[in-house]
Amino acid sequence: MSDLRSVLRDLGGIFIIIGFVTLVALVVPIYFGEFSPKSNVDGIGPLLITSAVFFGVGLPLYYTFKKADRADFKSAMITAALGWLFISAIGSIPFWLIPYDGISHMAPLSAFFESMSGWTGTGLTMVADEGALPFTLQFWRSLIQWVGGVGVIVLTLSILARPGTGSFVLYKGEARDRKTHPSIVSTVRTIWWIFLLYTVIGVVVLIAIGMMFPTSGMSVWESLNHGMTGLATGGFSVTADSVAGFGTLSQIAMVVLMVVGAIAFAAHYDLLKGRVKKFLSDAQFHAILVLIILGVIILTFVNLKTAALEYNGNVLLALKESGFQFVSAITCTGFTSVENLAAWGESAKLILAFAMIIGGAAGSTAGGIKLYRAILLSKGVSWRIKRAISTPRRVFVHKFGGRSLNKDDAMDLINEAAIISFMWVIILVAGILTISVIYPAPDVTLGDSIFEVCSAQGNVGLTTGITELHMSPIAKTMLIFNMWIGRLEIIPIIVLIKSMFGIRRNIL
Repeated sequence: MSDLRSVLRDLGGIFIIIGFVTLVALVVPIYFGEFSPKSNVDGIGPLLITSAVFFGVGLPLYYTFKKADRADFKSAMITAALGWLFISAIGSIPFWLIPYDGISHMAPLSAFFESMSGWTGTGLTMVADEGALPFTLQFWRSLIQWVGGVGVIVLTLSILARPGTGSFVLYKGEARDRKTHPSIVSTVRTIWWIFLLYTVIGVVVLIAIGMMFPTSGMSVWESLNHGMTGLATGGFSVTADSVAGFGTLSQIAMVVLMVVGAIAFAAHYDLLKGRVKKFLSDAQFHAILVLIILGVIILTFVNLKTAALEYNGNVLLALKESGFQFVSAITCTGFTSVENLAAWGESAKLILAFAMIIGGAAGSTAGGIKLYRAILLSKGVSWRIKRAISTPRRVFVHKFGGRSLNKDDAMDLINEAAIISFMWVIILVAGILTISVIYPAPDVTLGDSIFEVCSAQGNVGLTTGITELHMSPIAKTMLIFNMWIGRLEIIPIIVLIKSMFGIRRNIL
């Protein structure tokens, strides 16, 4: 019962903060006049209703259970799992109350899908033409990806938390455990300052490029939204063709923004504090650079050999398009610079799927199983092989991230990485089988099914066309579950399910 009280109090605090965040979005319909009869769109009413629901649920929960015990690890896991689920549900209100094309409204399941995709930073969308959306919905999509990229619990802690309130377990509950300061409150506030700084820089750079090249650059509105969702590695766009319609310079700026978003905040903190050597020595930073270089080279070669793409030996064009798509995949952003990704060959799609599974750095805005787990698993294989072929008396030094680890600590880290990765893959396979059964070959290839589920669970957003408004409700539900699993890295959801069965047994 004490766990439940802690969970309800912390959920209440989260809802209150998101209620205020929702009010920020009111600036857009007011500025663009999306509330008058002439506009045929009421953006203010749905946002006010959404905010009212957040406050209406959050305030009673927070103040009723304000004196509950501090959160322990179990209750923090449950709070994280339920928080992302309920926030996505309430956050879907604007999607089914505001017409997305001036006439049609999304059904509740489609609205929930869009909201879950936004809050988890995935970017898969029910909208065929994002450029036709009202300004209110365009900004709401960008805002929830921007906040969701850092994490709603991180946002709540930066405002409500005080030292000694169990903040660290809540922070870990959102799949984060690397601190920039001894105090978790200082850590989350530093994360937000870094995120705000980089967002401003990214938006200003995109605006500057647009002013220099007005025919191929982004407008101020496009720069604002793409800057927010690019850094958050979310991938929602305000144009029908993602970033394919913009010039090379704008796309290069987006590549930089995506990579920055996929680097751990702790590494960025080192860079901003002038500790350049420490930043450059970060193991995950090394890994993402190596993977990008190798992945782009391999993908370019594969695409040059794909007759359907008709590059006709144009290496630079193949390099440009392959490079953008690979960076978008491994940073888990989901922007695309090509008009029809479905036309790519099966080999190219599998390469991108592999990148989406790995993802960006732990402690960044990116998804996937995370680079540090991939590094640990590769080191574990290397250590195991060396031990198998060496003499029994040989002494091994286990090094990771510049630190020497004893055998037990090294094995604990590898075991944790292996368990999380194994469960991640099990859920991934379940999603692939579900999509394959609903959309059998030859209509949808197995490669397309793998690609789509990897995109959902990796919180990426690239698509081969399976995800759309009229897709099967079962497929929508499965991908929603994949996105939820991917954002929370499985453990919080397992704890939630186990707790629910425990409550049921006690009732019976």
